[in-house]
Amino acid sequence: MPNHHQWLTRAETEADIPAVREIVLAAFDTPYEADLVDALRADASWIEGLSVVSTDEDGRPVGHALLTRCHIGDTPALCLAPVSVLPAHQKSGAGSAAIRAALSAARGLGESCVTVLGHPAYYPRFGFTRASAHGIGVTLDVPDEAMMALALDEDRPLPSGTVRYAAPFGV
Repeated sequence: MPNHHQWLTRAETEADIPAVREIVLAAFDTPYEADLVDALRADASWIEGLSVVSTDEDGRPVGHALLTRCHIGDTPALCLAPVSVLPAHQKSGAGSAAIRAALSAARGLGESCVTVLGHPAYYPRFGFTRASAHGIGVTLDVPDEAMMALALDEDRPLPSGTVRYAAPFGV
């Protein structure tokens, strides 16, 4: 695999949908996450431009990051999930590039905050911090350090409250 220093990223197009499903299927042990992406795509929580792919030099998607609408209390927020990379390209920066591009696109749309339930050693590199430190909770039984939040706009501090996910998450 070539050593990529800069991945190309872009918003998912309709033509990318089958490739995105393949990426998500390949990145996880079960089809749950791929089915979740499909369900979110059909849900009101979907926001055009916030499903981002990182592509190889031929323009083929190899990584994917998805931001969809959630709420923290009554405040609109975004949820980062899932993040997927084809196994052959994992640990190459393809996932990080897709995440950074998705967060940038969200800032461009005027969004104020993002939550993520993920690996506590990975997501802080993007600015995520422990959600509970900001008064943000979840109804899921998850390790406290795995639930994180990020303010996209320093002039709009993180709201406090309980995260309410889009219906397709089933929680």
